Order: sequence, then structure tokens, then C-alpha cells
Amino acid sequence: MKNGVLQKIDPEWFRKRLLVLMLLVVLLFVILAARLFYLQILKGEHYRELSSNNCLRKQRIEALRGLIYDRNGHLLVDNRPSYDLQIIPNDLRPIEETAQRLSQLTDLKAVEIESLVRSNRGPYGYAPVVVKKDITRDLMAVLLSHSYELPGVTIATGARRNYIYEPLAAHLIGYLGEISERELKSKKFPHKRGGDMVGRFGAEKAFENELSGVPGVKVVQVNATGRVVRVLDKQPAQPGHNLFLTIDFQLQQKAESLLNGKTGAIVAMDPENGDVLAMASSPVFSQNAFINGLSGKQWRSLMTDQNHPLRNKAIQGEYPPASTYKIITAMAALEEGVMNRNTTVYCPGHLRFGNRLYRCWKDYGHGEMDMIEAIEQSCDVFFYQAGKALGVDRIARYAKGSGLGEKTGMVLANEEDGLIPTSDWKRNKIGIPWQPGENLSIAIGQGYNLVTPLQMAVLTAAVANNGTVYKPNIMEAVKSVKGGLVEKSSPQAAGKLPVSQESLEIIKKGLYNAVNNKHGTAYWYARSEEIPISGKTGTAQLVGRRSDDLAEGEEFDRKHLPHAWFVGYAPSHNPRIAVSVLIEHGEGGASAAGPVAKEMMLTYLNTDEEKGSAKEADNQE
Repeated sequence: MKNGVLQKIDPEWFRKRLLVLMLLVVLLFVILAARLFYLQILKGEHYRELSSNNCLRKQRIEALRGLIYDRNGHLLVDNRPSYDLQIIPNDLRPIEETAQRLSQLTDLKAVEIESLVRSNRGPYGYAPVVVKKDITRDLMAVLLSHSYELPGVTIATGARRNYIYEPLAAHLIGYLGEISERELKSKKFPHKRGGDMVGRFGAEKAFENELSGVPGVKVVQVNATGRVVRVLDKQPAQPGHNLFLTIDFQLQQKAESLLNGKTGAIVAMDPENGDVLAMASSPVFSQNAFINGLSGKQWRSLMTDQNHPLRNKAIQGEYPPASTYKIITAMAALEEGVMNRNTTVYCPGHLRFGNRLYRCWKDYGHGEMDMIEAIEQSCDVFFYQAGKALGVDRIARYAKGSGLGEKTGMVLANEEDGLIPTSDWKRNKIGIPWQPGENLSIAIGQGYNLVTPLQMAVLTAAVANNGTVYKPNIMEAVKSVKGGLVEKSSPQAAGKLPVSQESLEIIKKGLYNAVNNKHGTAYWYARSEEIPISGKTGTAQLVGRRSDDLAEGEEFDRKHLPHAWFVGYAPSHNPRIAVSVLIEHGEGGASAAGPVAKEMMLTYLNTDEEKGSAKEADNQE
């Protein structure tokens, strides 16, 4: 209105402003629709979960790990009840007060509790955070009596691995460890989550899939403080299968006791199928300590121990085979025709080769020796001559054909290959041609030769059963918790010894005489009046100072003593057990390892007869 006159409104001006207003309204509705789409479609599951968790929650039901038994059903490993202190972050009111009160009731610091909860809370804050594992019953009672002061704090009941006879068969059975973040990301463990335990060593690792079950889930209703009011739905967990090992509990106990205070390994096998009846390595370690969590000091102590307690010496220890290797040299000499049953060699106590004198272990010599007598009395000069005639490559062919120099293929991880040298190996590895004098050392199991106690047990078992090389087996069967058979092992032949039956009989006669003839190297230590035993001794010389090289008043270091070997089987004419014994720095194979092997064989065979008699009596009844 201008000078009292109403001006006419410009229609174009009005349309423009109306259009702007409409665009603003449309934009507002677009933003509102986008927000609704984001909340209901894109984030709908998230908020539904949050809403549900206000009164309903899903809780994980842990699966019980399968039990472990020996071949006769003797329980070796089970699960014991355990109680974990947990916190549900969203139920804490406030976190600082709860952490402070909790620290007064436990040995945990408030700042540690807060840090643990803040760093491990899930996307919704309802996933429980484990604050302290395996608390005592006394602490659990205290916490439950103060539960009204601790909103969000819960006690989870679960199961914890229990090695009943630890450290019995620690290296064979193995232990568990907490799953790593890298393993979780690998998707190899689809049913595991952070904090869960998995097999880390031994049979626990090898049979992880069989032993580990599948977790279940339950839907519960909770009140305002997060306490469970009732269970609405439940999907039970599937427990893991039970594992029956091939080892014999009593024989394993005997092996452990025989190695007590010594460093070394024992392997006992059934020569008819490759079953491992006992496998012991010394020194041992505590399996339950790994479950409960090692301190930094305990871990450093294990890692710096010069005797390497965490190493399974039966499959990881590599040693010169010494005179036990003469079984291979005899095999090669007989099969290659450089010697036969009647070939004789005179032993004056040494053999001069080039400008060096190679000595026999018997200083004044053995006199005239044939093949059987040379095995029986372990005459070095006889086998020097065999090595000189054969050469390293021909000997190596028979050693490798018998399974030495490569993994046996057993299920346990970290098995070592050993080493069977050849002329090409030395040229490629060291850059020096093979020297003729080295053939003599190789022939008696010295030089570059390296074997594991398990490899020698496999070889000895093959000799005992007339030539079949079996893959060593530690699994007797896998059964469900109800006793149903899931898997049964069967013998797996890995090949045949590269030797004729005629030659093998000559070798076996020598092994029998080594224990049962008065001139045999093991007669005074391994012979038994009860059961005929066959075997071979070995004393692996090490590079070091001898006791007579010491200055006056200087103490001799035991680490310079030779390793002691004995391999054998019994009964000689119908073998049911083959044994390999290695005692580190035991000095004499006959005196240190022979009695150990003898005790192993007698323990198993006498126990086996008792079981057979008891079974026969039961059948008659």
C-alpha cells in the first residue's frame, strides 16, 4: 500500500517464492525419507539387536572337548569345571564404580579392569568380556554374595582341560593354547572366538578337528540389572569326539620313570602294525601350566633350558646313529655282494687307511670275524672294510630305502628328517668332494649321519617283522561321546626293506647273538632269562675333549660324553615289541641304554601276558 492505495501483487514474484517453499518442503521429506531408510533398512538389524538385547540375549554354550584315553581305555585327559569372571559392558553403571568395587574383592586393579572392558567391548556392548579366568570357588562365593553391588558382573561356568597324570606323555599328548587373532582371521577355526583354546602341540594339535566340538546357543530373558530371568530357547552344544591313543599307559609310565633324571628319548612300537606303544622324551614340562597361563619367568626358563624340555626328542632330536647303523651297512654289503655270510675280516684293533689309523672300539682287536660275529660284537674294523668296498652312495641308497633321512610321515607336527649323506650332498652343501676315508666313518654310523629315535624304532620294527616298513601310528580310534565308532586306524605300510629274506636272517642272527651270546656287546646288560631279546648297541662319539685331556684339577663336562643307543625287539622269534632308546651323553650304549630297553620289553610283554590271561579267564567264566 503506497499513499493509501493498495498495490497489486506481482504474480511472477509470488510463484517464485512458492516454488522455493515447495522445494524446501520436498527436500525436507527427502531428508526424512533418507533417514528412515538408513535407520530401518541399512541399520535395521543393528537396532533390532539393541532392542532385543534390552530384554532378550543370546548366550554361547561352550562345547566340551573330547577326552583322551590310552589303547586300553585308561583315561589320560579330561575336562574339569572352571569359573570365569565376566563383565557385560552395557550393564555397568557406571564402569568406574564397578571396577573400583571389583578390585577390592579380587587381586585385579581397577584401572586394569576398565582398560580390559573398554578395549574388548563388542559393537553392541552385550558380549561378555572375560576379566579373570578359572577363579577359585572361594572367590566365586564372595562375588556372588556381593552381586547386588556389581551390576554387569557375571560368573560363567565352563570346562578346563585337565592332564590327569602330567607330565606323562607330555610331548605325545601335547597341550592347548589360546587362539590367536591371525588364526581367527584364517577361518580355519569357524566355531572359535577370541579367548578359546586350540591344540598347540602333540595329539591335541594333530586331532584338533576331532576333539573340538561345536558350540551351542541359548536365548535368555534378562532383567534391568542384566541377570537371567529365564531361558526361552536352547540349541545344545555338540561335544568333541573322544580320542583313543595307541600308547599303553603302564608302558608309558615305565618309559617316563626310566628317563627320570636323564636327557633322551624312548620309542616303543608294535612291529606288526606300526602302533606306537610308548613315546617318551626327557626332560618334560607341565601341560596344565600352559592351560593356566605361563608367567614370563616360566616361559623364559623353558626357552633358555639347555636340555630343551619343549622339544620332542623322539621325533625332533637328530643324533649320529653310531653302531646301530651297522644294520644298514650289513644290509648293503650283503645285497651288493661285497660280502656274504662266510666273508671274514681279521681285526687287530685298528685299520690303516692312507696316512690315518682308524681304531676299533676294542683296542686289542676281535681277531677273525664273519658277518654274524661282527654284528654280535660290533667290530668296527669289519665294517670299515665293508664301507671301503661299498662307498657312501651305495650305503645311502639302502639307508634311504629303509626310511632313514626323511620324515616317517606320522601325524605329529615338527618331525625332523635326519640326514643320510651322499657324495653329491657334500659337494652341494659344503662345496668339498667326498673323501675315501669318510666311507669308513659313515659305515659305522659316525660322520654326517643323523637319525631320530623314531626313525630307528621304525627300522628296528621292520627288521623284526621280516621287512615291512610301517608308518608309525598314534591313533587307535576316534569315538563319539556315546561310544559309537567314528574312525578306526589300520596299518599303513610305507614300503619294504631293500633286503632279501636270506640277508635279513643273517642280520637277525647277529642281533640275537649281540644280546644272548657271552661275546655280544649287550649280553651283560640287555639279556633276559625270561624272554629272548635281540638288539644292537651304539655309542655315538661327539667332538669334544676327553676326560684324560683335562688339566689337573679341571672338571670334566658331561656334555662331551657320547650318546648311548640301543635298538631291539622281543621275543626274538615272535616279536611283539620293538624299542629304540637314546640317552644323551649316556656314554656306553650297552650299559646306559641296554637296561632301559630291556625293562621296556619285559614290562610290556609281562603286562600283555597278564591281560591275556585275565581275558581268557573272563571268557571261561
